[in-house]
Amino acid sequence: SVSVIFKIYCLTVMTLIAATYTVALRYTRTVSSDLYFSTTAVCLAEVIKLLLSLLMLVRETGDLGRCRTAVVSHIFRSPKELLKLSVPSVVYAVQNNMAFVALSNLDAAVYQVTYQLKIPCTALCMVLMLSRSLSRLQWFSVFMLCGGVTLVQWTPPQSTKVQVEQNPFLGFMAIAVAVLCSGFAGVYFEKVLKSSDTSLWIRNIQMYLSGIVVTLIGVFMTDGAQVLEKGFFYGYTPWVCLVVFLASVGGMYTSVVVKYTDNIMKGFSAAAAIVLSTVASVVLFGLQITTTFITGALLVCVSIYTYGLPKQDTSKVLKPSTDREDTQKLIGV
Repeated sequence: SVSVIFKIYCLTVMTLIAATYTVALRYTRTVSSDLYFSTTAVCLAEVIKLLLSLLMLVRETGDLGRCRTAVVSHIFRSPKELLKLSVPSVVYAVQNNMAFVALSNLDAAVYQVTYQLKIPCTALCMVLMLSRSLSRLQWFSVFMLCGGVTLVQWTPPQSTKVQVEQNPFLGFMAIAVAVLCSGFAGVYFEKVLKSSDTSLWIRNIQMYLSGIVVTLIGVFMTDGAQVLEKGFFYGYTPWVCLVVFLASVGGMYTSVVVKYTDNIMKGFSAAAAIVLSTVASVVLFGLQITTTFITGALLVCVSIYTYGLPKQDTSKVLKPSTDREDTQKLIGV
């Protein structure tokens, strides 16, 4: 049980992280003169996530000795578990790199709206992988969300202050890949978490260790020659450091929000992030708002809210008995 003030705090921070991350990433990919390597930013974020998870494990276990014992037992002596968590590591690495590709070709507000397609993708993965069911309202919300995203992408608004060459189709395809990765990896990780009593932070450490290896391979396969020539931190500015920091903290903070809030508040957070990203895009990038964009964004916001509404539990509703049925029960006794 937590206070309303704490829930509002979680909602505010989550909203600011989501909005600031997309806007800052868009700014670094379209305004900076010395363009940094996105693969190095993804790798560095994985390293920071690993360090933060180790700190949280120390706090959970109580001291360094217990933390070291847990790490040796669950990581160095459990290669199968590391291999199991390498699956979401690879998928998340692809997703994070696709975010950089998408925001290099699409405005932050358009990205924020379109990325909500992760909701129906996650729902589909939950139905197929976890055998869960969706209510009629949730299915309706999924179709409404897809319709809203279609309107936004039908005639994407233009940004007048962005001078770099962009490819909207490439940006949309990058979001599509990121959405598929997000849905599968999130449900897969949830299934792994619920299959044992292993600590969340141990699982995070296992995943981030694999993630560092995977992203390092991606760095040298994609930008290896240029990284060796210009350096790993070429083009890094305070804005880029902010992007890396938000990418590191955002994912971990989401777990806190999921634990202490509900889907309705997460829906409000996503809708508020869309509004903030739109306002920031108008101010920073000269985004020209269109009627189809506003209509599509509103449909997406409404669908997020209705999808998060709690399902009515009819499994415990008893059928009211009649007097005749009561008499038959007494006779049976």
